Amino acid sequence: MSRPEITKWLSELTEKLINPNKDNRIYWAREVTFDYAQSNRIRVDYMRFEPLNNTISGIEKGDFYCYEIKSSVEDFHSKNGHNLIGDYNYYVMPSEVYRKISAEIPFGVGVYCPEGSSLVSVKRARRMNRKRSVSEMLLMMFRSANRDKLKNNMQGR
Repeated sequence: MSRPEITKWLSELTEKLINPNKDNRIYWAREVTFDYAQSNRIRVDYMRFEPLNNTISGIEKGDFYCYEIKSSVEDFHSKNGHNLIGDYNYYVMPSEVYRKISAEIPFGVGVYCPEGSSLVSVKRARRMNRKRSVSEMLLMMFRSANRDKLKNNMQGR
């Protein structure tokens, strides 16, 4: 498989992991961009929000899960796509890539690798101290999800 094909495959598996039943109560977005007008703009491949419950304090205490797709060792070693800004952060990569770079994965960052038609956790993520507010994270997720919704509506015409 070519690198773009591997990225597409890993992306499809990640979407299946995040929301296996296409449940509209699962809050997630892809290509979530932060700091648009800055020179240090970042984009998280996939982001999921899991509120503690639907009360105000439950939303404020919710957790953000970030997933970065890495299709090759070269992709992992590139300066792009190491945007580990969630409460829980994961790389998603082929098993052979993980075997080659496992010692380089930061402590606390988890890893998912494909096994058959799904992803399995090969390294557990640990909670990290997020530096961005719940409101900023949710707004950026909402913006990205809305972009995709509008794009899909335009394609459906």
